Amino acid sequence: MGRDKALLPWPPSTQPGTPSGTFLSAAIELFAPFVDIVFVVAGKNADNLAPVVYAKGASLVVNPNPEQGQFSSLQAGLREVLNRGRDAAMITLVDRPPVKSETLATLDEAFEQAQLHGKWAVVPEYQGKHGHPFLVGREMIEAFLRAPATSSARDIEHAHLDKIVYIPSNDPQIVTNVDNPEQYATLPFPVLNSK
Repeated sequence: MGRDKALLPWPPSTQPGTPSGTFLSAAIELFAPFVDIVFVVAGKNADNLAPVVYAKGASLVVNPNPEQGQFSSLQAGLREVLNRGRDAAMITLVDRPPVKSETLATLDEAFEQAQLHGKWAVVPEYQGKHGHPFLVGREMIEAFLRAPATSSARDIEHAHLDKIVYIPSNDPQIVTNVDNPEQYATLPFPVLNSK
C-alpha cells in the first residue's frame, strides 16, 4: 500500500480542508458503544497509531514481537483482555473499512445467545465467506493463547468448528480487504448526512 493501512482516510473527503477520519478511528468509534474497552494492537507502527488511539479514548497494546506475524498481535491483544478482567472480545482488523453499526449489533446479540448454548464464538459470513469482526468468549480466547504464535486464527477456528456459530450477513464490509491503492480507490464510500 505504501503507507499504514490503518491510517487511510475514512471516509475519504472530496473537499479540501474537510476533516476526515481513518480506518482506525472509524473502527474505534464503531466498537466503543459495544465494549468496555477498545484495545488497538500495534507493532513497529505504535508511534504512528498512538495519537489516533488516544484521541479516540482507546488503549494501545504493543506487540513485543511483531515479526512473528499477525497471530502474535491477536495473542497480545487477548492477553490484555484477560489481564483487564474481561472474558470476551470483539476482534477485527484495522486495515479495512468498518462494518455497519447494525451488523455489530446483530453479532453482539447472536453472541449472547450462542454463549447460552455453550458456543465459544460468533463469526459473520457474507456470501459464504467468513469475515470480521468476530466475537469470542473465554474458551476461544484460551484456545488462541495456547496455540503457537505461528498459527492463524483460521487454524484455531477450524479446530473448533462445533463451538462456532456462523451468522449470515448482507454487509459486504465484513469481507472487504484492502491490499493496494486500486482496491482502496474502488471501495464504496458511505453516504454521510450533511447538516
